[in-house]
Amino acid sequence: MCGICGELRFNENDASPAKIEAAMKILHSRGPDAMGMFVQENAALGHRRLKIFDLSKKSQQPMIDSDLGLAVVYNGAIYNYKELRKELEEKGYRFFSTGDTEVLLKAYHAWGKKCVDRLNGMFAFGIWHRDTGRLVLGRDRLGIKPLYYSARPDRFNFASTLPALLAGGDVDTDIDPVALHHYMTFHSVVPPPHTLLKGVKKLPPATLMTVEPGGKLTLEKYWELDFTPDSEERNYSFDDWKARLRHELEQAVQRRLAADVPVGVLLSGGLDSSLVVGLLSEAGQTGLNTFSIGFESVGEEKGDEFKYSDIIVDHFKTVHHKIEVDSARVLPSLERCVRAMSEPMVSHDCIGFYLLSEEVSKHVKVVQSGQGADEVFAGYHWYPPMMEPAADPVGRYAGVFFDGDHAEFAEAVHARFVEEDFSRRFVTRHFDRPGADSAIDKTLRLDTTVMLIDDPVKRVDNMTMAWGLEARVPFLDHELVEFAARIPAEFKVREGGKYILKEMAREVIPAGVIDRPKGYFPVPALKYFRGEYLDFVREILTSPTVRDRALFNRAYIQRVLKDPDAHITPLRGSRLWQMALLEYWLAVHKI
Repeated sequence: MCGICGELRFNENDASPAKIEAAMKILHSRGPDAMGMFVQENAALGHRRLKIFDLSKKSQQPMIDSDLGLAVVYNGAIYNYKELRKELEEKGYRFFSTGDTEVLLKAYHAWGKKCVDRLNGMFAFGIWHRDTGRLVLGRDRLGIKPLYYSARPDRFNFASTLPALLAGGDVDTDIDPVALHHYMTFHSVVPPPHTLLKGVKKLPPATLMTVEPGGKLTLEKYWELDFTPDSEERNYSFDDWKARLRHELEQAVQRRLAADVPVGVLLSGGLDSSLVVGLLSEAGQTGLNTFSIGFESVGEEKGDEFKYSDIIVDHFKTVHHKIEVDSARVLPSLERCVRAMSEPMVSHDCIGFYLLSEEVSKHVKVVQSGQGADEVFAGYHWYPPMMEPAADPVGRYAGVFFDGDHAEFAEAVHARFVEEDFSRRFVTRHFDRPGADSAIDKTLRLDTTVMLIDDPVKRVDNMTMAWGLEARVPFLDHELVEFAARIPAEFKVREGGKYILKEMAREVIPAGVIDRPKGYFPVPALKYFRGEYLDFVREILTSPTVRDRALFNRAYIQRVLKDPDAHITPLRGSRLWQMALLEYWLAVHKI
């Protein structure tokens, strides 16, 4: 896990080492163990390293192979790199390191862009061709690793984070109306290539981008998620699906143990992380480090789920670290938390993951997380309505998932940002694509390949990497996700969701964790604003800078400030925090 950046100049201009140095300074937390830079005429690459595989200097980056004429910067973990290395050695390749970076570089040389089809893992990379000057960027199938870029007529820059691009200057920071519509309407999810800034884009998951020496950009999507069972699977019974599911999940969890450092688990107390602990323990892992966090309760809303994480800890005898956070720490930590966000992330649990990661990073460098199971196995409350026949499935989805409609958006923001209903149009186009026939499968595909990536996955990546902590997500193993997509929807949605996962889990973990009410990662103070928290957001939204920016309508801000509890979104978010966070993010990053 690392931070990467690079620049390609056009028209025979030399690349700027200063831009790379500025970006690497911002990327320090993603790779505190080492740094490196490569500059050759119009090309420059930068890297910050977190040592997980091959702890020696042999795997330093940028990695240059003069014989192959290639240079690479890479962020991620390729779990099957040893198998690929063996295959490449049989083809005649020789290796000077023992990590996965060199395997990626030589796999690209051996198989070209098709090498990504062979990779199991999470990755974002940039590979520069010495002889042609071409740059190839790639991102993993499920967007676990981020990659942002800025393209101008005279140059192309890329980086692991948006703030790293801003550090180099010369970026158009005007607000993108499409992204703003998504942020305020599509539950704060801003699908690629958009970001809230016009001058910064993000490479979509499962996509390769080629940047030619003259500046031409070409994008190729190399993977699609298909919900159609194969001929053999059409005859599967529920027990057949369940048995296959256990096998696929066991493999996914085992793959993510690959490391030259210890691997722990973030244990929320929910089904998903508990199942990861259970499968690791059944496979013989002992002395497993697990980590849980909790806050104080607000009213009847609990601030922790220790009751359930304790069940797993007692059952599997893990080495547990229970982190109890005084809510007084939340407000002083918010600026640093927001500074770690590549994009505004409105979910309350960002600060929870941020503070949790700070503590976890004192013990381990790598953790597994239960992220993704709710989207892949239909665990949310909006999935059962999508099982019902609907003449307008897009309208049904918008009704259960959107924070508001286009009319409310027009009421909330300045008139210059009001164009068309971009969010509704995006969902319509996604639902119209082949590969998912029913409304529920269309919904699960959208949530797995878009919402999941640009909400929870991005959130976990940003908050863990703020402390040099690598988070691995077995539920997003692409082979597991492909298999889960083909499981009949009724086996997933039944009895409140994740039915088949819960039934399989009964073979592994205590029933008390499986049959519990669904929980979240609660930080109540950022949902029901009181006292100093209310003062904090009021100060943000009434500041002269916010007034001059005129992003939101003053009348709308005042109405929400007057009664924040009356403006909780259908998915239990706060409209007040949604607006305040965006303005605070812009301020923290000096935009």
